[in-house]
Amino acid sequence: MKIKIKLHPNSSQEKIEKKGQDKYEVWLKEKPIDNKANEKLVKILKKYFKKKVEIVKGFKSKEKVVEIK
Repeated sequence: MKIKIKLHPNSSQEKIEKKGQDKYEVWLKEKPIDNKANEKLVKILKKYFKKKVEIVKGFKSKEKVVEIK
């Protein structure tokens, strides 16, 4: 299953909000430096979905496509 993520790095809070059937918005405290925001995103999504998660597209963008296995 692939979902679209709109990421808000360097936020004051951490939360996940479902915007549609396959669209989510994620706020992270991590800064988008040295891939830290992507690593935190994968970690928080693994915990949320309780499945293996992998970023497929958008490694350097706020708009990402993530595959949930």
